[in-house]
Amino acid sequence: MPSIFGNGMVGYTIAKVSQDKNLKILVVAAVLSAMLPDIDVITFAFGIPYGSPFGHRGFTHSILFALLWALILMYFIGKDQKRLWFFVIFLSTVSHGILDAMTTGGRGVGFLIPFDLTRYFFPLRIIKVSPIGIINFFSEWGFQVVISELKYVFLPCFFIFGLRFFIKTLK
Repeated sequence: MPSIFGNGMVGYTIAKVSQDKNLKILVVAAVLSAMLPDIDVITFAFGIPYGSPFGHRGFTHSILFALLWALILMYFIGKDQKRLWFFVIFLSTVSHGILDAMTTGGRGVGFLIPFDLTRYFFPLRIIKVSPIGIINFFSEWGFQVVISELKYVFLPCFFIFGLRFFIKTLK
């Protein structure tokens, strides 16, 4: 998995470039939604194996989970901007699995759980997989993850911000 910083940056980018107003609550919800799928690491404490549909990179990384989560937030928080909320939250949540499928480690992502239990990776696996746990993150391995995310997550996000700014100045 990329770190929570990389996932959060993608959620932030999606929220910021998708709206004309500055809906701070939507930005916060998008960042948290991009991080949310890794809530499944708690399943290790309950003895649920990694490869289980409810294990790490399982159901919470699926498209169905992203869809359900987006519908819930859209309904309860979206108010008069339901389409925007759905779009931003869905993309932010599903982006987590997309980034995970581009990492150098793990057992793949269950995008289609519960309909198909297959775990998937993308052919382009360029993001260093992040260690699980805060202590392990502060190591040489964690430093390599940060460098990898700067190149393959943060720089593309900054490019998108720049492009959005350039397009807005043309109007």
